[in-house]
Amino acid sequence: MQDVRALNEFVARESAFLDDLTAEVGKVIVGQSPMIERILIGLLTGGHVLIEGVPGLAKTLAVRTLCTVIDAQFARVQFTPDLLPADLIGTVIYNHHKGEFTSKLGPIFANLVLADEINRAPAKVQSALLEAMQERQVTIGETSHKLPSPFIVMATQNPIEQEGTYRLPEAQIDRFMMMIKIGYPSRQEEREIIERNTGTLEVSATKRIDLERLRGASRAVKDVYIDERVKDYIVDVVFATRDPKQKGLTDLAGLIEYGASPRASIALALAGRAHAFIRHRGYVTPEDIKAIGPDVLRHRIVLSYEAEAEEVTAEQIVRRVFEVVEVP
Repeated sequence: MQDVRALNEFVARESAFLDDLTAEVGKVIVGQSPMIERILIGLLTGGHVLIEGVPGLAKTLAVRTLCTVIDAQFARVQFTPDLLPADLIGTVIYNHHKGEFTSKLGPIFANLVLADEINRAPAKVQSALLEAMQERQVTIGETSHKLPSPFIVMATQNPIEQEGTYRLPEAQIDRFMMMIKIGYPSRQEEREIIERNTGTLEVSATKRIDLERLRGASRAVKDVYIDERVKDYIVDVVFATRDPKQKGLTDLAGLIEYGASPRASIALALAGRAHAFIRHRGYVTPEDIKAIGPDVLRHRIVLSYEAEAEEVTAEQIVRRVFEVVEVP
């Protein structure tokens, strides 16, 4: 019990700055607290985040504001059908003064990269981004360049406009730790947005922490305790998406073509730790896993033709899995 108390005190100390950080972001962003929290989970764990929402929901502003508050290097890349890999990662140019070829690094060399409308870029650009996301490096010419630490890709995609878009490869979608779906603000939040954006008072966020403080918090997240029974619960949930009949989910049999990969199990454990850390708690509970489960799993389940014909969504499947799988 003493160890748990000591761990809780340690986590409470290490995570205390998060309240101030989110309050500072709240000066600029109205509502959208789930999105802000999920982006923080990505920053604390080094996980990439895919954000899906209609235009005008402050996706770009949220990422840019977080970079200001953390004093991190931010880069925004607008993905378009004519985007080239060199526009993203950089290229090799000839230096007349030195008489040699040198690498000109692209905008991906930043701590937080906003890949705006990621599904508009062609396959070659997606391949270049895939190496960066997985290996934390890019290859320009014959030379490999390490990306800065931390390096997080925050990608956005528009769910309502499909013309001129490319379906993201399953291998790339799987690299995103979480896929966040955000909706419209409430009536009260919308009133607040009007007040802030049409008044004379200009609101902006200021730096609260540096990258070293964030790295320290990331190390502390790894110390958050996760019980063996919670690990078994994570595995049970993931296995239920692969073989639903074995877990008593006979109604889902035939609706899932492919279940979640082992990356889902890793992401659930990491995100569960960060979720507990944000709440200043030194241990993970099944409720942490349930809270972040839909964001970790929804994009990793490939539906069958039968599911599409019956208009069953991945959201419904994930919800059903968490309803049935026994909580320790």
